[in-house]
Amino acid sequence: MIIGRQVLTTCALLLAATIAAGADEAKPQGSSPYVQWKNGPPKDESYFPIVVWDQEPSDAPRYQKAGFNLYNGLWMGPTEAQLAELKKHGMHVICDQNAVGLAHKDDPIIVGWLQEDEPDNSQSLPGGKGYGPPILPAKIIKIYEAMRKADPTRPVFLGFGQSVAWDGYNGRGERSGHPEDYAEYAKGGDIVAFDVYPVSHGEREIKGKPEYVGLGVERLVKWTGGRKIVWNTVECTAIDGAGKATPKQVKAEVWMSLVHGSQGIQYFVHEFKPRENDHALLDDPKMLAAVTAINKQIHELAPALNSPTVKDALKVESSNKDVPVAAMVKKHGGATYVFAVPMKAGATEAVITLDGLPAGAKVEVLGEDRKIEPADGKFQDHFGDWDVHLYRIK
Repeated sequence: MIIGRQVLTTCALLLAATIAAGADEAKPQGSSPYVQWKNGPPKDESYFPIVVWDQEPSDAPRYQKAGFNLYNGLWMGPTEAQLAELKKHGMHVICDQNAVGLAHKDDPIIVGWLQEDEPDNSQSLPGGKGYGPPILPAKIIKIYEAMRKADPTRPVFLGFGQSVAWDGYNGRGERSGHPEDYAEYAKGGDIVAFDVYPVSHGEREIKGKPEYVGLGVERLVKWTGGRKIVWNTVECTAIDGAGKATPKQVKAEVWMSLVHGSQGIQYFVHEFKPRENDHALLDDPKMLAAVTAINKQIHELAPALNSPTVKDALKVESSNKDVPVAAMVKKHGGATYVFAVPMKAGATEAVITLDGLPAGAKVEVLGEDRKIEPADGKFQDHFGDWDVHLYRIK
């Protein structure tokens, strides 16, 4: 994502995996991936990071009302004033490890450190003389090691660009078309993320194809081998004016992310055209209401989302071969959850076969006030354009 500086299978949430790099000491993992950092994000199983990129601290109450619980990036900061404002509102932040940040190593408002942003992309040359090659992975790893030495009690966030999802992106210069770089890059962070905005994209190959969000998460989970926490960024504004996702598409992108293994959702809320607006989401009542509802549902389901994914527990058959449906299974609190989302536009009937589905069970469709009667270990549901269905079986 671009703002001042650039920011930013169906795969399991690999929460029980050992994340060796970045741990301040060896600790057993529970359902939270953050237990390994003394001063990292909250460790409660009900905590799921809903993040906003590079916003004014004074707007924190408005974002909190919409379900956000974490800031990432502070413009030209952190400064003493920025941290004081965030602390006043109780909004956690991931920020640069500058002199002010390090002076606040004992301040719980800081829960992570921000690496170089999108080092995988071509970097601006001094004097406005165009772009040079990406930052080499070896340099990013070296920066990471220095950050860990300065403070090993917090995770380091490393955000990548859209090449994670799209090999056709030429913004990596001489390294365009080299996805093999990412496994090495990922050694330079504890939380690794990427951004891609397909609906608002200007390139025909990717424009209007939200499925690239899920594909990118799937690839990043695979490339990191379960050794890193994976987050990703989704669109919710017009950005450069080439298009704008609908509320249904935003919800689909969020759940594609989660179903494919994302452990944190970050929103890009800026807009550059038709006019520049750093907090465009806050000025869009319809989208803000939709994002608030999405975030509310994620918080309600956080304990289930933070539980290990049950592998190979279901099969999804779509009546429309052009509309595959992705899904994952979670178990928590005596209930089984199935989260499902279509990966392309269009309508389909999906038959979901679930291992161990008992006779007589009722499938509750969360947030839709309806139930489905399963038969022979399976149940069927209709998916329209970008419909997300979340099921609970008690």
